[in-house]
Amino acid sequence: MISHHSRGWSLLFILFLFAPLTFSKAAEQPNFLIIFTDDQGINDVGCYGSEIPTPHIDQLAKEGLLFRQYYSASAICTPSRFGILTGRNPSRSKDQLLGALMFMSDVDRNRGIQPGETTIADVLQKNGYQTALIGKWHLGHGANSFLPTSHGFDLFRGHTGGCIDYFTMTYGNLPDWYHNQQHVSENGYATDLITEEAEHFLKAQRTASKPFFLFLSYNAPHFGKGWSPGDQSPVNIMQPQGADLKRVGSIKDKVRREFAAMTVALDDGIGRVMATLKNNGLDKNTLVIFMTDHGGTYVYGGSNHPYRGAKATLFEGGIRVPCIMRWPGKIKAATETNEVTWALDLFPTICQFANVKTDGLTLDGQDISGLLTQQTPVGKRELFWQLGPHEELKRGRWTALRQGDWKYIQNEAGEEFLFDLKTDPYEKQNQKQHKAEKLAEFQKRRDEIADQLSP
Repeated sequence: MISHHSRGWSLLFILFLFAPLTFSKAAEQPNFLIIFTDDQGINDVGCYGSEIPTPHIDQLAKEGLLFRQYYSASAICTPSRFGILTGRNPSRSKDQLLGALMFMSDVDRNRGIQPGETTIADVLQKNGYQTALIGKWHLGHGANSFLPTSHGFDLFRGHTGGCIDYFTMTYGNLPDWYHNQQHVSENGYATDLITEEAEHFLKAQRTASKPFFLFLSYNAPHFGKGWSPGDQSPVNIMQPQGADLKRVGSIKDKVRREFAAMTVALDDGIGRVMATLKNNGLDKNTLVIFMTDHGGTYVYGGSNHPYRGAKATLFEGGIRVPCIMRWPGKIKAATETNEVTWALDLFPTICQFANVKTDGLTLDGQDISGLLTQQTPVGKRELFWQLGPHEELKRGRWTALRQGDWKYIQNEAGEEFLFDLKTDPYEKQNQKQHKAEKLAEFQKRRDEIADQLSP
């Protein structure tokens, strides 16, 4: 018989033997910071050719990998966010989140991301990560079951609607600024408040025992949602700060200048976040991903030039977006890639880096970790998008399918397009008349995918 004393020493020996392995694994797990901006087109970032100065975003490109053919999950806010966070095509969503959820609409009061629709935050949280969402949510509002804290995020600071008044933190005249599940009153400028919350979170991680996942979801440079006392209704309004307007005074068009002013404030915030990351010794073990939710809208000052189309369309201007990834020592600095990738790839890629299994999950992206660290090609891709009709915003149904270099589109009027993006990246030459057989193949495949994805 083994004595209690001997069993005690045996237990201590086993703990000593395996503890270093456990701590070692935790130490090796990287942090993840996704900087997700709103309505910022590919021509709204300096390193992609914009006249708007974005030196801090440009610095990410100097220190990391810039993507030339990177796509969002959708051309509209809500489905774009569903895609990046669940790793699933928005067409799979239980509530068919193929358009923007409207904050004041009775129809959308009980719609949003549902229980069982697993987010990357859910998976990382269960595997020892500290998780936070700071900024815009737009995947459900009202009931606590729709809030980020019910979908894998330990901490939530921000708003749930599609936009917000930058100075009052309200949607029109309705409160929409949260600390976890509680409404709070905040004063300041929304872009700065989001930045400050991110700084607080990152400073706390310096001494934390867990790795972190921060989804930093700026509402900028999306227009604000003000309130018109005369009409007693919300109003879309550009809300730059005066000092920022002076910094972009050389831009002649008024709306473009206002958009640019909101963009430089955003860039300042990203610079502050990156400085906090570095100053707290976190940047070497953090994969930083910068991307936008979809293309910009010209009505409110955005630009997707030279690509065709804009937000709420499935031409390249609506879905081809700026994306930069930075990870010192892992991702080679000052590099570019033309590989076809999209937001749905982030879920499996992050899990691969975190050594977290995704067994049992249906994911529509692919692990691109090899592309990031070893420049391994990702191969031929098939990407599918679908936008739902939205009567309130006067938007119709769209579908698009990319296979290799070819892309098929059907717009809200039923018009069909077929483009060879290799020779015609700006979608000027519709090939449907000359490629009838290929057109029929795309139509058939589009229908197959749509039927397969619908819940």
